[in-house]
Amino acid sequence: MSHTPHELHEEFPEARARIHALKANDARFARLADRYHDVNRAIHRAEVEAEPTSDDALEEMKKQRLALKDELAAMISS
Repeated sequence: MSHTPHELHEEFPEARARIHALKANDARFARLADRYHDVNRAIHRAEVEAEPTSDDALEEMKKQRLALKDELAAMISS
């Protein structure tokens, strides 16, 4: 599979160690990060047309990804 943009470690490259620590020690962060990963992969599959998706569904997934990213960013910076 090709490179998937918007991976969490690429969105926050300066926080790689913090992300790793949070995934290992904070169950809520780990669940949110997993959900972000799943949504991000689904968006990528839709964008490269590997999986048929309506425009509305794609936009809804992008909104979900953004909301997850905002929540994860707050946890990373706290």
